[in-house]
This record gives sequence, C-alpha cells and structure tokens, in this order.
Amino acid sequence: MARNVAEQLVDALEKQGVSRVFGLVGDSLNPIVDAIRQSSIEWVHCYNEESAAFAAGAHSVVTGELSVCAGSCGPGNTHMIQGLYDAHRNGGKVLALASQIPSKEIGSGFFQETHPEKLFEECSGYCELVNSAAQAGRCIHAAIQSTLAGHGVSVVSFPGDISMQEAVETPSLEGNFSVQNGEVHPSRKQLRDLADAINKADKVTMFGGIGCAGARDELFAVAEKIKSPVGHSYAGKEVLHYDNPYDVGMSGLLGYGACTAAFDNADLLILVGTDFPYTDFLPTTPTAQIDINGAHIGRRTHVEYPVVGDVKSTMAELLPLLKEKTDRSFLDSMLKKQQRNLKHVISAYTKNVSKHTPIHPEFLAYNLDDLADDDAIFTADTGMCNVWHARYIMAGPNRRLLASYRHGTMANALPQAIGAQAADRKRQVISMSGDGGLSMLMGELLTVKLHQLPIKMVVFNNSTLGMVKLEMMVQGIPDFGTDHAKFNYADIARAVGIKSYRVEDPKDVRSTLQEALAHPGPVLIDVQTDPNALSIPPDISLEQVSGFTKAAVRTVLDGGVGKMINIANSNLRNIPRPSGFKGIG
Repeated sequence: MARNVAEQLVDALEKQGVSRVFGLVGDSLNPIVDAIRQSSIEWVHCYNEESAAFAAGAHSVVTGELSVCAGSCGPGNTHMIQGLYDAHRNGGKVLALASQIPSKEIGSGFFQETHPEKLFEECSGYCELVNSAAQAGRCIHAAIQSTLAGHGVSVVSFPGDISMQEAVETPSLEGNFSVQNGEVHPSRKQLRDLADAINKADKVTMFGGIGCAGARDELFAVAEKIKSPVGHSYAGKEVLHYDNPYDVGMSGLLGYGACTAAFDNADLLILVGTDFPYTDFLPTTPTAQIDINGAHIGRRTHVEYPVVGDVKSTMAELLPLLKEKTDRSFLDSMLKKQQRNLKHVISAYTKNVSKHTPIHPEFLAYNLDDLADDDAIFTADTGMCNVWHARYIMAGPNRRLLASYRHGTMANALPQAIGAQAADRKRQVISMSGDGGLSMLMGELLTVKLHQLPIKMVVFNNSTLGMVKLEMMVQGIPDFGTDHAKFNYADIARAVGIKSYRVEDPKDVRSTLQEALAHPGPVLIDVQTDPNALSIPPDISLEQVSGFTKAAVRTVLDGGVGKMINIANSNLRNIPRPSGFKGIG
C-alpha cells in the first residue's frame, strides 16, 4: 500500500529509534500528527511550541539520541525559536518539523505565512523547505544525518498539502545513519609547542568545559603529572567537578572557589574543550587552547599555543611529552584556598538559619542537593537559579545538570525537565525554577499534569528578577522594574491538580523537601526566598565596587535606604574583598 510523505517521515523516525515527538497539533501539521497516531511514537502534547523545543533539546542531551519537536504553520512553529536556539547551542540532536501553509500560497502573503527556512537558519545546521514529494525523502535524510553528525538542530518545513502527497521512495532513507563523531588528533607541531610551554612553566592551570566529556581520566593524568589545578566552566561542571583531586571551582559571575586565583597566579593557562565567553574573567596570562573546532580558538582571548583536536586524543598524546613536575606548592595552595572558600560559602548560608526569613536560597539549594538522588537530573532557570545550581548542586558520575548554558534564555527549566522526565519516568528529575521563569511558560504545569510526569518543581519565589537587579547595581544603576507582585504558585499548581507545598519558614525546608521528593507523582514546592540574596562573584573588581557604590548612593538619595540595608543584611556574610582593595585609611 502506498504511503504519503508524512508516513514516509514517521517511518524514518521510527527506524532511527525515535520514541516520542513533542509538539502542539494544528492545521498544516495534521497529516504528520495523523501519521504519528498510527505509529509506535508517543505524541507529547505541550501547551506552547517553545516548550516542545526545549523539551526535545533536553531529551536529546539526556539520551544522546535523536529527538523531535513539531509546530504548525506560521505562529505555531515560530514559537519554537527560543527552544531551538538553546538546543542548537547546547549540542542537542534535534529535528524540528515546521509545517507550512499550502505550497501554492507561499509568496502570496497568505494567512499565517512565514518562511521557516529563513527564520530558523541561524539556530540550525540544516534548514530546508520541502518543495515536492520527490524532494521530501532526500530532505528527511539530510536533516537527520546533519543533526546526528553533530551539526546542531535540523529544521524541515513541510507544506501541509505536500505532506499528504504520495511519497517517492528514496534509497538513502533505507541506509544507516552515522551517529559517531570521529577522533580529531592534533598536529605534531602544535602538540610539541604546547608540551614545551608546559615544561618551561612553573605554574600551570587548566580550565575545562563540556568538551572534556569522556576525557576525564586523560585530563587528570596530565594534571597529576604537571601538578595543575583544574577549574571548570558552568557547562563543564557535570564533567569535571566530581571526584576531582585538582578541583578549584568555577570562574565567571556564577563562580566560586579558587579558580580566579588559579588563573591569576599561573604562568600558563590552558583552556580545554571550552568556549568560555566571558573575557573579563580571563587573565592576561600566556594561554593555550585545545578545541575540536579550530574556529573556536582565539576568539575569546589571545592564544599563544593553539591545538586543534579532541580532548581525549590530545591529552593522551600530550602526556608522554611532558616532564613530571615535582613541586606541588602551587597546586596545594590553590586547593587550600578552594577549601577555605567553599567552607565559608557553605557555612555562611547553611548554618544557624532557622530564624532567617525570608529563606536564603542557598540554604534551599544546599538541602535540595543533599536530599536528591545520586542519579537525579537537575534543570535550572536562567538567572539566580543558575547561581544556586552552579554553586550548591553537586555533580556526580550519574547526575545530570541541565541549563540554558549558551543561549541564556529564561523559562527553560520546566520544559527541559519535561523532556528529561519523558525520557525516563523512573528517574528523579528536579526543576529549579525562578518565579520569573516559571511564570513565562506556566502553562506547562498543564503538560506535567496531562502526562502525569513525576517532576519535582522547586520554585525559588522571591518576587523579583534577581540577576537583573545585580546587573543593574554592578553598572551603578538603581534597580528598577525588577520587583513584581507576590504570587502563590502552590495554589496555582493545586488548582490544576498537582500536589503542592508552600514553604515560608526555614525550619520547614528540609522536611517539606523530603516529603515532596518521596511523592510518586508531580509536585510543586513554592519556597519564599530572600529577594535581596545576590550572587557575589568570587573576585570583585574595583569597577564593580564602584558600580555597587554608585547604585547604593543613588538608591539612598531616592529614599531607598531601607532597601540598601536589606541587601546588606542579606549578603554581608558572603561578600569577598575586591581585587586591589586595601581598605579605608
């Protein structure tokens, strides 16, 4: 029996092992949805196509497999753009099905007409409009192969009428797809130059990112031989933080520990598998960079020793070229500083807090980390939740930490949790949502309820946009437009049939989390956290101090002295001394 283009597409997805599609049904997408109905693939109905794209991205990152999202024509699929940008930048293997108006109407200014092949070009590695049934099979193959090969998101736009046409059999769809990334070995000269630089340097610091996945042993062997501290980016935390005897924490605004000191005191910095974008946090130290993508090298900082290669191969081939360093004084001093800094950060916000209200978000995150399963998946909204996620949620060999690492969009935590939980309903999935992020895509509470996904949704409810407030103060601007009305998200969740808790007393934090995490179904925990708890970076520049001072003066002059006192009281215990700050007088 002949099949149509929509059935040809769904058959190809089934053959590739696709188990579910995230999306929202509608008009031009209906032929594809009908083909899914008749297949083994689960249709996961989301309440916004943006969430469907986030979910597909997280599903792919967690499983390592091809994941699919879909949206109807015009405004249906344009909603997907934030989630697709995020998936593309996070390296998700995602196929987005963007249906289109009838083919004969394209170019006429027809109802809901957009041009997905143009709109999604920047957030995809492959993006194409299917013009005929004869072309469809080749586009399907090219899109799947591109994303499986690591080129980011693929987008295929199907006009509804073409989806219903009789398929033209395409031999390439009957073949196998390549899903393995090959090794990239560095050139001998680049490797030799880096080895010589390391051998000459007394103090070397390595800083790794998500590109170090699968190469921990090789990287740590090099660290041991050259007695190097190892810092990590936010995305690299789940790879390099746990069981790391060389760990000096993170750099950047979310950072903690001794990473900044390890940067500043090294003779040579080696960036390993990271495209860390924040140049203000990178030192002027002579720098080497190892990356599988040569286009990344040198675009953030001046690099004297570029090495193009995958981290695992490069470290394995570098190791025998290195002379063993016997002086551990630099490494040991950084490890001691790391221990002191972490002890201060943890004790400052987790000890003797039974009377501190509103609840410190650090205290909430610390207890959440302690009570969660060793193989839990944590997602975090962009903003202050990133800070608590980065500093207080511990990685592990079986834990996953998801966030909008490179796109930095709000509202990602709950939809990403939906994708992660759909992949494995027995695994504990915890979303760390800010009230600002949750409110943007709050309709996804209905998705959680509809599919009975047992996500544990923890809302850091401070009724403010905390990260924006901090950014304003660093720039010397009094915060404005960051605070909003107080809402009870537990009541909202309860109204749609989700078990919920509201926590206002710090004495109830741990017991409530224990009860919520033990519940077999979906749960929302609304915790009233301190709106004045700000992320203080591990090293404050004089310019940042100046910004805080200007903001404070302007706020006080505007009659906001009470606000400044509240901020000071919330953060006094954890404020480090700025670089170059010698005190007054």
